[in-house]
Amino acid sequence: MTKTPFDPPFLPPKIDYEKLVSEIARAHASIGKLNGLLSRLTNPRLLSRTLTMREAVMSSQIEGTEATLSEVFEQEAKGIGKEETPKEKDFQEIINYRRALELGIEKLQDNPLTENIIKELHSTLLRSVRGHNRGPGEFRRKLVYIGKPGARIEEASYVPPLPLKIPELFGDLEKYIHADERDVLVQIGIVHYQFEAIHPFEDGNGRIGRLLISLMLFQKNVLSYPFIYLSEFFEEHRRDYYDLLRDVSEQNDWESWLAFFLRGLDVQAQKAQQTCQDILDLHEKLKVRAPTLNSKYAHEFLESLFINPFFSSRTLRQRSGIRNVQTLFALIDKFKQAEIIVDATPEKKRNKIYRFDALLEILER
Repeated sequence: MTKTPFDPPFLPPKIDYEKLVSEIARAHASIGKLNGLLSRLTNPRLLSRTLTMREAVMSSQIEGTEATLSEVFEQEAKGIGKEETPKEKDFQEIINYRRALELGIEKLQDNPLTENIIKELHSTLLRSVRGHNRGPGEFRRKLVYIGKPGARIEEASYVPPLPLKIPELFGDLEKYIHADERDVLVQIGIVHYQFEAIHPFEDGNGRIGRLLISLMLFQKNVLSYPFIYLSEFFEEHRRDYYDLLRDVSEQNDWESWLAFFLRGLDVQAQKAQQTCQDILDLHEKLKVRAPTLNSKYAHEFLESLFINPFFSSRTLRQRSGIRNVQTLFALIDKFKQAEIIVDATPEKKRNKIYRFDALLEILER
């Protein structure tokens, strides 16, 4: 029996807020504590590059990539190559996700979140990787369905709307993104469901949908920097995530989905706060030690280490602005002797890669 494409009703839905009071309060409290920490940052770069990369790895792993966070950091330090091995393709997908997230942050500094911006993020996500031939930056023009690999449409778990319905549904979604809702976190949870239900693109809907959560928290001034990422929570509760989205479609059970979504924000906000605090504590501890290394460039060198826990002399030179090669290598030796960094490629004489273990350990928790 062929399944009928599902047309999600226009927004806003009717939400029983009484059932969500405690989840809303907890999520706002945890996010507020995190934002209090972020609002005191004098240098967001200490956190932004590493945290966005971690989210890129987690979100991409949900879609089947197998590269670990450590592997991606190391490969970025070496330089992403043009090879066509599965691992090289994974690296590029993850880098693209991070670029899309960074592009979204840049765009939303001065612009509202619109259909055109979302399409631009999608185009960035699929550039030169799996799905690059599936209409990057364009709404899908064919019927698709979601199911197990190789499943026929009759066996699909979900069939999203026909392509001709997408412009109207997405226009309604964009209007709701900028509407007033009783609670902004509930609104973001509604937007996430609706985006995934519309399934506007032929590929990459899951990653863009997760990315939009972080960007909306930023765009709606809930967070000073978009450092809450739900990919980890969704992956840890994968079955619940898909079941609850389906229950909205089949039973109009918004409250169960939103309670789950709000719990995710609560959990991830607490984790983000701990991670950010640990990184800032590490930075403060090493900043005190930097003057003992007897170099006027020690501070610039240290700041650069927090962009990526793996680095080559070339990448560190670019980040730190230290132009003199002898000065750079002298600093590398001093930081090694101080046991702040280690040689990750002791077998090599040239093109060495170094590692900042203390930061990597925090990011891999």
